[in-house]
Amino acid sequence: MRILMVCTGNICRSPAAEGVFREFLERNFLEKSVQVDSAGTHDYHVGERPDPRAVEHARRRGYDISGLRARQIGMRDFEKFDLLLAMDCGHLEILEHLSPPQHRHKLKLLLDFAELPEKEVPDPYYGGPEGFERVLDLVEAASRGLLDQVRGHLRVST
Repeated sequence: MRILMVCTGNICRSPAAEGVFREFLERNFLEKSVQVDSAGTHDYHVGERPDPRAVEHARRRGYDISGLRARQIGMRDFEKFDLLLAMDCGHLEILEHLSPPQHRHKLKLLLDFAELPEKEVPDPYYGGPEGFERVLDLVEAASRGLLDQVRGHLRVST
């Protein structure tokens, strides 16, 4: 199974989501069964490391995202990935516009997997430390639900 996390520039939210979910997979011995990646809808930061604030806040919680590099989503991603998870409704709209019709069923909001009233992971880029902590809170909640979904999928597939 392959999952792609998507935000705007791929330096704050989607790398955090990739790093958190990758750690959830490793803790549950599923890292060999599920591939996780992240990408941005825009090319603002291609090749750059995640925002240093995102790296530091993730590190404090035990997630290492320092080795990730920003990339922009490409057309092959719609074919390659089983799920493309947008951080907010704007990203989802862009993905729906870009996606070939036969792959639109793969598009969802990350927080569709969380039992929370929020539907969007807010962009922490222009805010303070509390924004990065909130992103991690939301991503962790969604990762728990996504992990349950992945386990169910893997049981059915095997």
